Amino acid sequence: MKIARIKAIAKKEIFHVVRDPFTLALALLLPVMMVTIFGLAIEFNVQNIKIAVYDGDQTQSSRKLIDTLASSGYFLIDSFPTQFAAIHQVDAESDRAALMIEPEFEHHLWSDRGARAQLVLDGADNSTVGSVVGYFTAMQDLATHKILGSPITTPVEVKTRFLFNPELNSRWFVVPGLLVVVVGILSILLTSLTVAREYENGSMELLLSTPVEPIEIILGKLAPYVGLGLSAVVFVYIIARVFFHVPFLGSHFTLILGCVLFLSTYLAQGLLISVTTRKQQVAMQIAMMSGLLPSILLSGFIFAIESMPLFFRGLTAALPARWFMVICRDTFLKGSSLYALRYSFLALLLICTVMVVIASKKFKRDVEP
Repeated sequence: MKIARIKAIAKKEIFHVVRDPFTLALALLLPVMMVTIFGLAIEFNVQNIKIAVYDGDQTQSSRKLIDTLASSGYFLIDSFPTQFAAIHQVDAESDRAALMIEPEFEHHLWSDRGARAQLVLDGADNSTVGSVVGYFTAMQDLATHKILGSPITTPVEVKTRFLFNPELNSRWFVVPGLLVVVVGILSILLTSLTVAREYENGSMELLLSTPVEPIEIILGKLAPYVGLGLSAVVFVYIIARVFFHVPFLGSHFTLILGCVLFLSTYLAQGLLISVTTRKQQVAMQIAMMSGLLPSILLSGFIFAIESMPLFFRGLTAALPARWFMVICRDTFLKGSSLYALRYSFLALLLICTVMVVIASKKFKRDVEP
């Protein structure tokens, strides 16, 4: 193996990237688009919940309850004169919930019978029902304290403290995971096109007719995409730290080592797709299905792996994105050491080794029938 040959092939591949508008746009615009869309659009904290309110009591106590909801910052109050009108707002999907305060609410509040109000929720959107109920329960306790003028006493007092993300900031959870999505899809998509392009253009036969070893072709063709992948890592890291103010508590060495392993795995997977399909359009479709979808849906990026069915939990163990997701988030938010993440690194190393071996053997079989 000669370094000069690898450099020559890498230089040729760089020229391909620079001259190809599609590849260049994909390499430069995809990270920007994905960070912008996912970083700004995904928000797990439900806000601006529209709630239709029917106040059948019209007393100071009922108004305090409504004012407490309005001043919380979570609810947007729409007042209606009848229960039917309030329920109709939920049926028409104009409001998420309807609150109906019964007549004599204040009278029952100060009596032994206790005051009653009904909260009707739109159960079709079950992703937000839990958050709405949680917010309303907290505001209900606060309103009771305001109305009665005395603190609520319970036999057991439980205080909640959130570690690693005290404010439950969704962007602290989402943005580190973007390293997995951006690097994964960028590396597998661009690499899957590289060899397929050579076969389609007929230049692969010319390349194979020269005294160049297969390993030299592999290293030369993958070198530019290693640089693009690491550039994407730096880009997402800067965006996370500067614009989204995500803390970084771990070791940069641990993060870089995980990036190299993950990048090597997806580059090998992209090479395997490229050698197998030999068609750019087919390679792109397979790369999107095997790279983008698992990185978003089965890596824990949005959906918790623990909540998945047993089959899919087992399937995620074979996906490099699942283990790199743990490395990224724990390094950023928890400051986990290399030893604490040893199982994730071992799993990623095993998958990387298997993928590189398969891709290398498949490539050798093609060039040395």
